[in-house]
Amino acid sequence: MKQYIAAAMLFFVASPAPAQNFELEKLFPQVQCMALNIYYEARGSNLADQAAVADVVMNRVQDTRYPNTICKVVKQGLQNADGSMKRNKCQFSWYCDGKHDRPQDQDRWVEAQGIAWNMVEENKFRGITEGSTHYHATYVEPRWAKTLQLVGRIGAHIFYRWE
Repeated sequence: MKQYIAAAMLFFVASPAPAQNFELEKLFPQVQCMALNIYYEARGSNLADQAAVADVVMNRVQDTRYPNTICKVVKQGLQNADGSMKRNKCQFSWYCDGKHDRPQDQDRWVEAQGIAWNMVEENKFRGITEGSTHYHATYVEPRWAKTLQLVGRIGAHIFYRWE
């Protein structure tokens, strides 16, 4: 069975058409959510940085303070009365920035899918952030950063964890 899943994953990851890549969502929704988060949070960054962004999501899934699936963690945020997401009120800013969520850079999208697969299905790269549940880009200084323990910097992000 694992060989079938790996073959299916290779087919969808290697597929050049954006519409075909989104078929991944039907077969592996948690991998798809992780890939989108990697793509929008760290595309174009180095492998370690992209893996670290994914590791934070996995750490949140395991932490009782957060939702218990990858998709729920990635899509966590405040909602309007009608159920739509409040603009700029999500844990991961790309999810509720008002823009469409269909990757345009196919090379970076394929890369994000591969990293997501390795993290979610193969458990590779786990632990790179030493338990971090938060991060931010190096060019911002969020208020919450002072309340958490600094773990360190990987690529374009600074990582933190609860005390």
